[in-house]
Amino acid sequence: MSRDPIAYKVLTGEQLATLESGSFAGAPVDVADGYIHLSTAEQLTETVDKHFADQSDLYVAAIDLEALGDDVKWEESRGGQLFPHIYGGPMLLEVVLSYGALERDEAGKVKLPVAG
Repeated sequence: MSRDPIAYKVLTGEQLATLESGSFAGAPVDVADGYIHLSTAEQLTETVDKHFADQSDLYVAAIDLEALGDDVKWEESRGGQLFPHIYGGPMLLEVVLSYGALERDEAGKVKLPVAG
């Protein structure tokens, strides 16, 4: 099964500012679990709805999984789905392809950040 080479991280404004300084060690849940949680494009809206409901000042970063190599592990989580997780240290700004404010389309689906 081919896996998407891009995954997404939802960040608060404060977390994005940390990432923009060069690296991000993870949100409190990431630090507690020992890895940085990511979602695929298909999983992103459900992740936002489940874990970030009623929060504002949110951003979405597109992460280059190929640049992370063996630091990415695909593990079973919600509903038996495989989610990408980053192990082995902080997420560096250099693996971020694009990021932007979290926005939704007319159907309520989270829009993916546009590169450039």
